Amino acid sequence: MAGFSDKNILVLGGSRGIGAAIVRRFAGDGGKVAFTYAGSEDAARALAAETGSEALKVDSADRDAVIAAVAARGPLDVLVVNAGVAMIGDPLTLDPDAVDRMIDINVRSPYHAAVEAARTMRDGGRIIVIGSVNGDRVPFAGGAAYGLTKSAVQGLVRGLARDFGDRGITVNAIQPGPVDSDMNPADGPMAGLMHSFMAIKRHAHADEIAEYAAYIAGPHAAMITGSLQTIDGGFGA
Repeated sequence: MAGFSDKNILVLGGSRGIGAAIVRRFAGDGGKVAFTYAGSEDAARALAAETGSEALKVDSADRDAVIAAVAARGPLDVLVVNAGVAMIGDPLTLDPDAVDRMIDINVRSPYHAAVEAARTMRDGGRIIVIGSVNGDRVPFAGGAAYGLTKSAVQGLVRGLARDFGDRGITVNAIQPGPVDSDMNPADGPMAGLMHSFMAIKRHAHADEIAEYAAYIAGPHAAMITGSLQTIDGGFGA
């Protein structure tokens, strides 16, 4: 079990689902945690009160706001970029502006957040981006734009791992498959299709992803960098 006592930790996109589980995991192990949220103010306030963390309202589509939030919180020991959106549908009918906003949140925000964090991050720090197994595999129609963003995350972490490696800063992606959340509930209309691709036929629980994040952020993972850590029940096997 990794210890995060007095570690300065920022989670981008932490009010619900995977992000909230990560906040609870780090805060429960002594971390000094702040997290951002956009629209879920009630959930953010409740989580902050529960965990003793700090909730920051930041739109992850706003590059300058993301950079300012990271800079104000630094120097960080751990940055987790969890904020993300999914636009799934016929590419001929998807709203182009909505697709561009998804690219802003899923690709541009992790890049700029990671670079800003690295300016002041302590040697041996950790940068983790929550990607998706859809960066490796898009086995259904309508996932092109979303898959594009998650494949971009793969190149991002590989490149930044080399850029920051001489300081012992690791940069990794965690790639979940289906995770039970508001965005993708275990009893939702797509569950049967998704489970049909999986060896373990269930959604993951958010705290399973959080435990993985804690390991990657901990001392035993000092030589894991530029990697794609997949936790998907065999979705991509």
